[in-house]
Amino acid sequence: MNLINRLSEKVLTQWLFKGQALILTGARQVGKTTLLQNLFTDKKEMLWLNADETIVRERLENLNLEDLKGVIGNYKVVVIDEIQRIPNAGLLLKLLVDNFKSTQIIATGSSALDISERIFEPLTGRHLLFHLYPFSLAELYNGKSAFEVEQKLPFHLVYGCYPNIYNHQLDAEVLLKNLANQYLYKDVLVWKDIRKPELLDKLLKLLAHQICSEVSINELSNQLKVKSETVESYIDLLEKSFVIYRLNAYSTNTRKEVTKMSKIYFWDNGIRNAIIGNFDDLTTRQDKGLLWENFIISDRIKMHKFRNTDIQSFFWRNYNQSEVDYIENNKQELFAYEMKWNSKNTSKISKAFTNSYPNATTEIITPSNFFDFCKLNE
Repeated sequence: MNLINRLSEKVLTQWLFKGQALILTGARQVGKTTLLQNLFTDKKEMLWLNADETIVRERLENLNLEDLKGVIGNYKVVVIDEIQRIPNAGLLLKLLVDNFKSTQIIATGSSALDISERIFEPLTGRHLLFHLYPFSLAELYNGKSAFEVEQKLPFHLVYGCYPNIYNHQLDAEVLLKNLANQYLYKDVLVWKDIRKPELLDKLLKLLAHQICSEVSINELSNQLKVKSETVESYIDLLEKSFVIYRLNAYSTNTRKEVTKMSKIYFWDNGIRNAIIGNFDDLTTRQDKGLLWENFIISDRIKMHKFRNTDIQSFFWRNYNQSEVDYIENNKQELFAYEMKWNSKNTSKISKAFTNSYPNATTEIITPSNFFDFCKLNE
């Protein structure tokens, strides 16, 4: 098993022992534990507390400084895993940062649910937030040639980029099914006390079949026979659980361009395919174009987030149904991209778009030219 250097390591290292609690979020099994263990060579100086364990939660819920001193001792680094499981997490971290100034406090969480309310507010000025995603191509194939990486694309479009999947490719299907179940039934249902897990399951399947497509909340509510508010809250729940994300519409002309719709994407192709139960070879699939679009846009967004690039991401469509898959705006320039799995595709960016935005940089992204798009040569 090869150790993959994460792009987040360098950023995290820069902030160690500077009086800040470091909060690392990301889905379960995305590599948070491995990343933190790699940051510190002397494990004897590191205390690891898993808030999934009842005994740990009980000790940490008691915000008594003397008790905490007995727990922390003289450790230089304290990691509290799954911090969202602790009711007074924000106050706990504040107490630790204020009273253990020579100790680096790190917290991890596999959900963004309630973190902003329960953790960030008490920690004002005392924390830095980082997020870890499944592997990006730049992390997996740094230094490899474009040809080498292109040969790996069919695997990743079907099975995604989770660390455990990458390291155990022969067991990818079984591992992904288990991972998908952990999302739905171990975390999401518990965090929000979901009383109708079958509804969440049905919604997720509907979304998985609509990747890279505009989603109508009203249409979903009719299909599921529930209120639109319920659908919206469940989609928000899935976003905060790092399963899906939305791209909003880009527009500077509300009379001619769509403004209120969103497209749904999955952070990981493997999770999406596990949800619909389809791990068929790419050569036989009807959805390979969608898998390519979902994968390559997600990889691009992960790259920007890892590098903390100030980029806003959108899609574009006008009311005449002309559209562009992916738009980036860095406040100075506008970039428009179409994703095509077939490298021989001679499509061009929508003329309606280029007429409306003549100064935009445009490009068709295929398996033959994705290398620069994913920053694999930097």
